Amino acid sequence: MAEPITCVEDLRRLAKRRVPRAFFEYADRGAYDETTLRDNRAALEAIRLRQRVMIDVDRRTLATTLAGQPASLPLAIAPTGLTGLQHGAGEILGARAAARAGVPFCLSTMSICSIEQVRAASPEPFWFQVYVMRDRGFARELIQRAADARCPVLMLTADLTVQGQRHREIKNGLTVPPRLTLHNLLDIAGKPRWAWSVLRAPGRSFGNLHGRIGGDSLSTLAQWIARQFDPTLNWSDLEWIRALWPGKLVLKGILDPEDARLAAEHGVDALVVSNHGGRQLDGAPASIHMLPRVVEAVGGRCEVMFDGGVTSGQSLLKALALGARGALIGKAFLYGLGAMGEAGVDYAIDIIRRELDVSMALTGQTDARRIGPDILLKADGSPWLA
Repeated sequence: MAEPITCVEDLRRLAKRRVPRAFFEYADRGAYDETTLRDNRAALEAIRLRQRVMIDVDRRTLATTLAGQPASLPLAIAPTGLTGLQHGAGEILGARAAARAGVPFCLSTMSICSIEQVRAASPEPFWFQVYVMRDRGFARELIQRAADARCPVLMLTADLTVQGQRHREIKNGLTVPPRLTLHNLLDIAGKPRWAWSVLRAPGRSFGNLHGRIGGDSLSTLAQWIARQFDPTLNWSDLEWIRALWPGKLVLKGILDPEDARLAAEHGVDALVVSNHGGRQLDGAPASIHMLPRVVEAVGGRCEVMFDGGVTSGQSLLKALALGARGALIGKAFLYGLGAMGEAGVDYAIDIIRRELDVSMALTGQTDARRIGPDILLKADGSPWLA
């Protein structure tokens, strides 16, 4: 009898067994020495929670809004590339699970299933994440496609104008679609569940880029990305996007208070404190360390969300206490998807929901919208605000 799934780490271990190594490590690993990847988790774990007793916590609510959208808990699924190669049709499965859970799902530009494929199969509109590329006509086209799909929120990722090197992707020879070599044939042969899901899926290459790159090999795609991801991106481009986009606009990749002030001045509806999950600038600080500084810099002029190491309800609670309206999950989502498909995403969301609910009760909290730093302690047990 299989052991029960009780935490996100259980989903991670199962995904590691079921997903081919190249794609699992794409989701699991970070840039260069992976210092920032490790720090994201370690910094959250170092924060302690203040246990409170004899407080009536019988009636608790986790509900909130994120970028103007109702959410059953302060959580959203982050945009992740290659999602449909963690499990076939992964973007569709993630969107369905998120809709069922009552939380937002954000589709990546670099998704396997296209905007149109996900919209046709999703019971609810989803958010869309866009990269600004040198071909501004294509960027405009993506934004229009998102509007046509009735996406209520556009998320601009600002911290991937050039790609940080991820050693494991190079060593694993990551390709999209998977290149059939003896090494990965043997790997895939041992993962029939994954292979069957991908074979049945509506796509195995980047759906949103169809017709924009010549051929399907990663070498061609990498060359296309090197030409298209635009290092000239600046604040005037944000104004251009704001003029094009009719809905809520979220800026992801903020890690510095000065950038946060500029984002607020340029009228974004929300920003996401993020170091791209440790996958871009290795050596950048942990997201949780910068969250309160960004919240202070913004001064309530726009909403602040958090991304970076949230794999439990307790880590989500800590982010809320430090000023985040909610958090995005990338790795936790992909672990669930790789482990069990749509049911695994249900598991990941439900695990975090239950952990948040219990941890709120044990810290004397009843409303996820009204959690402050007074519930936090330093590692030695002294008050966080001392």
